[in-house]
Amino acid sequence: MPPRKATGRPAAFLDRDGTLIAEKEYLADPAGVEPIPGAAEALLALAGAGYRLVIVTNQSGIARGYYGEADFHAVQKRVEECFAEAGVRFDGVYYCPHHPEVTGPCECRKPGLGMYRRAARELGLDLARSIYVGDRVSDVLPARDLGGLGFLVRTGYGELHAAQAPPDVVVVDDVAEVARVVIRRS
Repeated sequence: MPPRKATGRPAAFLDRDGTLIAEKEYLADPAGVEPIPGAAEALLALAGAGYRLVIVTNQSGIARGYYGEADFHAVQKRVEECFAEAGVRFDGVYYCPHHPEVTGPCECRKPGLGMYRRAARELGLDLARSIYVGDRVSDVLPARDLGGLGFLVRTGYGELHAAQAPPDVVVVDDVAEVARVVIRRS
C-alpha cells in the first residue's frame, strides 16, 4: 500500500501561558500579558515555513471560579494584540475551561485530543505533520497519539517538567529554539 498522502497544512499547536507569554498563575487581567522575548519572531518563522499557528490552552481557572470566560477572552484579546503588533496572526484559539476535580472528565483538557481534533476539522490541518509545543508534558503528549512532534520549552513551568519529558519529546529553551529546530529539519 502506498504511503498516505498528506492532506491539509501542518499546525504549530502552541500552549499559551508559559510558552508564548510569561507564566502568571491564573492570569485574568489583560495588563499582565507579557510576551516571551523572541516568541513573535519564532511564530513568524513557523508561519513562513507553512505552519498554521493555533493556540491550545487549558484554563482550569474558569472551572475553579478564579475568573470567568469573559476574563479569559479579555486576556486572549490582549495576547493577540501584542503578537499582531509584530505581524503575527493566529489561525485559531482553542481552550478548555474544565478541571476534572470540578467539572468531571472531558475530551478537551490536555493531554486529551479534543481541541486538536476540533482544530483539524475546522482549519483543515494535518495532525501527523504538526508540532505540539508547551511548557508541561501534558502539552506535548498529544504528539504521540496524533503522529506529530512534541517540543517541551523550558520557559514557564518547563524547567520543572523537563526531567519528565518522554524520550521522543524534544526539550528546548524556548519557542524561538523550536522554530530554529523545525526550520533546520525541513
